[in-house]
Amino acid sequence: MSLLVFTGASQFSAVAVVADGGSTGAALGSAMLLAARNGVYGLAMSRVIGGSLPARLVAAHLVLDETTAMATAQDARRTQRAAFWITGAAIFGFWNVATLLGALAGDAIDPQTLGLDAAFPAGFVAMVAPQLRHRIGLAAGVLGALICLALIPFTPVGVPILCSSAAVLLGVPSRQQATAELPGTAGVP
Repeated sequence: MSLLVFTGASQFSAVAVVADGGSTGAALGSAMLLAARNGVYGLAMSRVIGGSLPARLVAAHLVLDETTAMATAQDARRTQRAAFWITGAAIFGFWNVATLLGALAGDAIDPQTLGLDAAFPAGFVAMVAPQLRHRIGLAAGVLGALICLALIPFTPVGVPILCSSAAVLLGVPSRQQATAELPGTAGVP
């Protein structure tokens, strides 16, 4: 599964549902819901990746939180592309080697003892930090946090985080802004 479904949150979700006695449909549904954000990342990365169909198909498999964050933190298109591919290749390799090691020796490893339980939150903080340098990124982060905090007392676990993702809409450019970014389209409605 790790080689074919290369998105950690979806993998963890599917395994947790099946381990708790859930159906294959429930596991697939929760995994697909979590992976849906990668479709949005794919749209953002399509401008960065380009290239031939085979290259874009490989790139589609590597569209993750981390590859998108690393690419969008860069200023030039060339460094964005390099950050995407280097991050994607590194994570794919290390993730799958670690998955194999976990399958072979997982019972011998205690994530809390090694501090691995803090690795994912630390990784997400590292991915978000460069986005907060920009006014829109900071506004989206603050709005997302406020939405999440406001919903915590009233909604089930997980719902506040899902709802807070609506704050990313602050970063969606207006049609006028989007066309102004494209060469030769200034002033085109």
